[in-house]
Amino acid sequence: METNILYTHKDLVEKSKSGDRNSQYRLYELYVDAMYNVSMRMLSIKEDAEDVVQDSFVEAFKNLKSFRYESTFGSWLKRIVINKSLNHLKLKKIPVTPLDQHEYHISEEIIDPVKSKDINKIKKGIKILPDGYRQILSLYLIEGYDHIEIAKILGITISTSKSQYHRAKKKLIEIVNTL
Repeated sequence: METNILYTHKDLVEKSKSGDRNSQYRLYELYVDAMYNVSMRMLSIKEDAEDVVQDSFVEAFKNLKSFRYESTFGSWLKRIVINKSLNHLKLKKIPVTPLDQHEYHISEEIIDPVKSKDINKIKKGIKILPDGYRQILSLYLIEGYDHIEIAKILGITISTSKSQYHRAKKKLIEIVNTL
């Protein structure tokens, strides 16, 4: 018997839709850590990420009746967390994509690859990256969005997403090489 992944935790979601607090708490327990990690990668401040995750769950449970199993519950919730994280950054006036550094042509220079052995340097380097670069890297490499989706999420053009990603990758390599 094959299970459709879209209906993962369907019983909990349906009970939560009808207001069952125990089911809502179970969904919270199942997803809180993953959603916190998503928000932390974008915000880098523990307290801000915690606030965003709490707000996201409140919004999700308020709007649960609109959830139609067009995606998994986790994907739907993750989109809420990402949007709330981005809104939080906008409220703090942190530029997601600095337009003053926008270039229209990207050179295809060969950069020495980072040694794959030292993942801790890469993690540290990501934390040091400017916020806009960190957002693009997180959305593309970690969250798995493509440039079309990133452009929609951030309200930028696809070419800006691609160029920001290229510059973020280049900057990360520079940072890691100095660590």
